[in-house]
Amino acid sequence: MGGDYVVIPILLCFLFRTCQLTLADSIDLDGNLVMDEKNTTLLRHKSFHFPWRANIKDEGSGIISHYATWHTKPGIFYGLRAEMSIWASPNQENSQESGASLQIYCQDGGNYNLIQAGFHISPSLYHNKDIRFFTYWTKDLKSRGCYNLKCPGFVSARGANLVPGQAISPPSIYGKQDYYIRLSLNQDPNSEDWVVYRHDLEKPSLLGHFPKKLCPGIPRIQALTGFVNYFKNAHGPPMGSGHFPNYEDHDDKKSAYFRRIQYYTPNDRSYNMFGVPMVKLLDRLDCCRANGLVFDYKRGFMFNYGGPSGCVG
Repeated sequence: MGGDYVVIPILLCFLFRTCQLTLADSIDLDGNLVMDEKNTTLLRHKSFHFPWRANIKDEGSGIISHYATWHTKPGIFYGLRAEMSIWASPNQENSQESGASLQIYCQDGGNYNLIQAGFHISPSLYHNKDIRFFTYWTKDLKSRGCYNLKCPGFVSARGANLVPGQAISPPSIYGKQDYYIRLSLNQDPNSEDWVVYRHDLEKPSLLGHFPKKLCPGIPRIQALTGFVNYFKNAHGPPMGSGHFPNYEDHDDKKSAYFRRIQYYTPNDRSYNMFGVPMVKLLDRLDCCRANGLVFDYKRGFMFNYGGPSGCVG
């Protein structure tokens, strides 16, 4: 009887192709009250403090960050993988950054270290508006950290298909075609380093690794995040496609997505997210949003996210 009870909701998912499997709380950086997206009722964060910084900046630097995230609560995790849609931002200004990444937070003493890999547009870093693969790490969420290969940290693999800072094309075309790259960031069971692979080619391609000392501790938090950064008193760039996701229809050609989301076990195997509690985190519903984390028969676990340009403060 117990086995039948477990199978029924999964069968319904396959029959109806898409189903909502999780409930979400929306909280801000310090766990304060925010408005629920769909019914504007207040939700209170009870005990969890999410150590978010999009791309770490010094306190008082005047950098504003907004984010649309699904993340785990602290626990024993070994990595994740997903398809990430690629969107251009041709009108982005030099002082703006937008992107999306897979993130692992590892507790190290009283602090969390962060490693991440993904895609962004950062004219101030590259002096153009190309979409680029990037890696990033910081030691304690208070240090500035380091992009790509600009300081010791991420180690690029010899002959890697993608090198940190390398441009990527083509971008998705709104309403017509979505393009994506499938990445994973997980702990190698032998070396205990955190390896980054690309999975949308004929066979998995090792892109490089973060040494284990950069993300050593447990508990860990795993996150899939769309983000924008810009100067205070200026306006923000678009996130993803520049459009809010539709709550009722996960349209991959109109809003950015994380798709086929999976988690890793200690023996380097990846599985769908059934049974892994996830929490949605949004800081400004007028700037960016994310719809529900759902299971789709063809696209696996997924969610859409994004928002238009022009957000202030």
